[in-house]
Amino acid sequence: LNATPPEMFVDWFSIERLFGREADVGMHRHWRDPTIPFAGAVLEPAHGVLITSATLRDELPEPEEGEDDAGGGWESAEIRTGASHLALPAERAFMASPFDYAAQARIFVVRDVSRNDMNQIASAYRELFRAAGGGALGLFTAIHRLRAVHERIVTPLEEEGLSLYAQHIDALDTGTLVDIFRAERNACLLGTDAVRDGVDVPGDSLRMIVFDRVPWPRPDILHKARREQFGKTRYDDMITRLRLKQAFGRLIRRASDRGVFVALDARLPTRLTTGFPPGVTVHRVGLSEAIAETKAFLGTDAPSLAPARSNP
Repeated sequence: LNATPPEMFVDWFSIERLFGREADVGMHRHWRDPTIPFAGAVLEPAHGVLITSATLRDELPEPEEGEDDAGGGWESAEIRTGASHLALPAERAFMASPFDYAAQARIFVVRDVSRNDMNQIASAYRELFRAAGGGALGLFTAIHRLRAVHERIVTPLEEEGLSLYAQHIDALDTGTLVDIFRAERNACLLGTDAVRDGVDVPGDSLRMIVFDRVPWPRPDILHKARREQFGKTRYDDMITRLRLKQAFGRLIRRASDRGVFVALDARLPTRLTTGFPPGVTVHRVGLSEAIAETKAFLGTDAPSLAPARSNP
């Protein structure tokens, strides 16, 4: 325990508590760069490896004066996949999306909802879900925020015929919740990162995504070590842009889909909006305008409830 770990590793000791008592202890060792063992065990011995993903490249903002972005996001892709550790350079191929995102999607950043006022957050979720007529996925950066919103909106939504399901609340696994959500055209679903990264719901069953906060990485010991190695703020930005890109990718799954993406965090930096597809304008608006634009774009006309009062 007193020995200094090798430079390529990060070590830490953890105690897991459950109901106020120590339930488990652990000594952890992780690679700072996990692609080193991956490249050695998988990539190098193989005759050929194909790595493909819609979120492989990080779409960087316009480079500042003196900076170079000749790689077009490929450098981060090669670092994340381990290709940078190979003797020969990887072959690169980019296929443009077949979707017309500018026509099929709208993106709103709501600027007048307090990110720390759960009454305001819940009211915004409720009104946006109603504006879409259901078919909405609510994403959260913390389970306690999901629970707080669910408690406030489940009854008013169900009174209007909009079923609300929630990860971490309903006694069903994530896959089953997604299957139910997919089968009901006007249902709503609340979830965290497992839902953000693993939902495939083409068609009208998913026509709105609402994010409660900018999904910054959690600054735990492992993240801090990797952040130091891979560029500090740039590493944080890359992870967050890719999370936004992954979430938006849930919305448009085929050429006939239409959808609205809403972030309830006015502090979303412009440099992160390059995670969204080119050609889709990010509109920074008030909640009432986001609701009206959602109704107009999706063709819904549900009347809005009175907004909840803010916490004193």
